[in-house]
Amino acid sequence: MKVREILAIKGTALFTITPNRFLSDAVAVMVEQDIGSLVVFDAGKMVGLLTFREVLVAVHHACASWGMLTVEEAMLRQPIVADPDMELDALRLRMVQTRQRYFPVMEEGTLLGVVSFYDVAKAVLEEKDFENRMLKDYIRNWPETGEKEV
Repeated sequence: MKVREILAIKGTALFTITPNRFLSDAVAVMVEQDIGSLVVFDAGKMVGLLTFREVLVAVHHACASWGMLTVEEAMLRQPIVADPDMELDALRLRMVQTRQRYFPVMEEGTLLGVVSFYDVAKAVLEEKDFENRMLKDYIRNWPETGEKEV
């Protein structure tokens, strides 16, 4: 399975924010949309990624004034991106190695979507479930050889 296939199943909804917005605005969007990340765009280019992890770090460091921080002050700069033709196993390995739970999917400078650790886990489970059903069906319908025991 490729990253492109995960995006096709997941859908094409993209949630972005500009770096000069307040962190409190970003949190409001994340809560309202029930999402864990926002891609940060400035002048038509991706400049960062804001996830709940970066928000929690900013809240911890800024305490009561966290809402007045800008997205730029909290975001992950230069996040690792995924290619749409990347194999699922390669993406899973990269997620584990880098501890980055959200990967923007870019193709020739265009953002196609964001794949999360949850999306990958769900795709793996669905793929394994499909394989399991196919194997069970094959075993149930095992062809008879036609040979008789002596």
